[in-house]
Amino acid sequence: MEGKKIKDSQVTTIQQMTHQDANFAGNVHGGVVMKHIDSTAGIVATRHACSNVVTASIDRLDFYSPVYVGDLLILKAGVNMVGKTSMEVGVRVEAQNYITGETRTTALAYLTYVALDTEGKPAQVPPLIFETEEEIRRSTEAKARRQMRLAERIREYKAKAIQPDSKNV
Repeated sequence: MEGKKIKDSQVTTIQQMTHQDANFAGNVHGGVVMKHIDSTAGIVATRHACSNVVTASIDRLDFYSPVYVGDLLILKAGVNMVGKTSMEVGVRVEAQNYITGETRTTALAYLTYVALDTEGKPAQVPPLIFETEEEIRRSTEAKARRQMRLAERIREYKAKAIQPDSKNV
């Protein structure tokens, strides 16, 4: 399978936040931001895999500053790492006051997607072609996050196995 450059699937989306996205104080709900993160990252994953994808996990989502009604929500996303059938997509979220031009980092997120074939089964994804040291660094960091996710999953399974009363946890 031929590799793909990271820049070939990167996207930036921009959406103006309105009153329907916010609470009574004018702060945009975190869930609204999360939906835009998942949608933007899904576009990146689909472009890279050239197939349908599903969100497997949101590994990390940290909010740093609020988004207000009227702000432009700017989401910049790209593939950080690929496995056999999965890929990590990183998303940087910025809020921009379109009147003053002030831009602030609002959130960072890492999501894992699995590519699907036409029958809904996991499908192989193209390898990444790295062009910069920054891309290599991001991939190395993504591999470390993947190892942490796998170790945590093993810990969770072991904890559930030794707790007989946790049937539906």
